[in-house]
Amino acid sequence: MLKLTSLKEFISKNREDFPFLIEDLQNLLENIVSASKALQADISKAGLLNHVLGAQGKQNIQGEAQQKLDLIADNLFKNAFEQGGFVCGIASEENDDFVAFESQAAKNANYVVLFDPLDGSSNIDVNVPIGTIFSIYRRITNVGAKAELKDMLQPGSKQVVAGYVLFGSSTLLVFTTGNGVHGFTLDTARGEFYLSHPHLKMPQNGRLYSVNEGNRNDFNPQLRTYLAYCQSDQNQTGKPYSGRYIGSLVADFHRNLLKGGIYIYPAVSSAPKGRLRLLYECNPLAFIAEQAGGLATDGNQQILDIEPTELHQRAALYIGSKEMVEKAMGLN
Repeated sequence: MLKLTSLKEFISKNREDFPFLIEDLQNLLENIVSASKALQADISKAGLLNHVLGAQGKQNIQGEAQQKLDLIADNLFKNAFEQGGFVCGIASEENDDFVAFESQAAKNANYVVLFDPLDGSSNIDVNVPIGTIFSIYRRITNVGAKAELKDMLQPGSKQVVAGYVLFGSSTLLVFTTGNGVHGFTLDTARGEFYLSHPHLKMPQNGRLYSVNEGNRNDFNPQLRTYLAYCQSDQNQTGKPYSGRYIGSLVADFHRNLLKGGIYIYPAVSSAPKGRLRLLYECNPLAFIAEQAGGLATDGNQQILDIEPTELHQRAALYIGSKEMVEKAMGLN
């Protein structure tokens, strides 16, 4: 029988691949794992629990209706990071402002975590895959003090870890520390994540495109031209690409990571800066994409080069197979 490599064993065997203290990484990922397992348990029985399914009746700072599970997920991760003592502060899509933890252990911690606790939450009630996206940075303020806003407003190029947890037919943890991308599948019987997708590489080209074509009339001419190329037999494959759009960013991205493809959420007249959150969605997925050989831009510049100025800053996103993103941008 093939011996499985647990997440803890993987970290121990690959200590040189991690850009900071191995103990910190182990504890931070353990915080994420514990919250993810608790969240997976709630998701798996969501249809049976009144406090999990449906809308909360409130809106987040982006003006989006919060689902009950959005807040459950946010609290699970927030509490895990606060109690772990290895994070000085967090920022989340579901909170109006960042949170600086008050304990002395937190003030002495070296890292901040930015995260989308539940991406695709509008799909919860129809049992479509959803996910959590996270991003870890070294703090830039002095250790021993409370975290500040500038700790959160760092460009994506400064990330030391980025990853996501996909809750679908199985529960997957995918992350990078800047030395490749690896995926781990949760064995629910053992309660452990095991290496299942080592050294993930995104194909340079593919036949899948993911975009909400309901907004096509509001797309810029260059993007409409690219979509026509995708749908014609004049593209590099000689037959039309397949459109695949789940409406859950993590699920769409993960499929394209494995099979090759492009995901596009462009700027439109109603959202001239784009709709996705730079810090919680675009940056971490861009880091993963580029570590897997892909590319991520906002249509003009690489996502990881953008200097954030706001906690909930929006951005357009073109992400996926390198040659497909370059073609969508008119670079080849």
